[in-house]
Amino acid sequence: MTRPTPKEIKPIAQIAGVPVDDEIATRISNAIGPAFEGFAAIAGTLPFDLEPAGYVLAQAQKQKVSK
Repeated sequence: MTRPTPKEIKPIAQIAGVPVDDEIATRISNAIGPAFEGFAAIAGTLPFDLEPAGYVLAQAQKQKVSK
């Protein structure tokens, strides 16, 4: 899998029940892009796939715990 674009992240996040706007989709793309690039050499051989929609959930949970 190649580095996801914000245009690809938005529908994935919506399907996961976490709709995001353009700015957040861009931030997700920028945040997880290096991971996709780092794993490019072994793409398709790992027993999992990177899930961009989970980023917003993890970020929201961290903010909730911090308060």
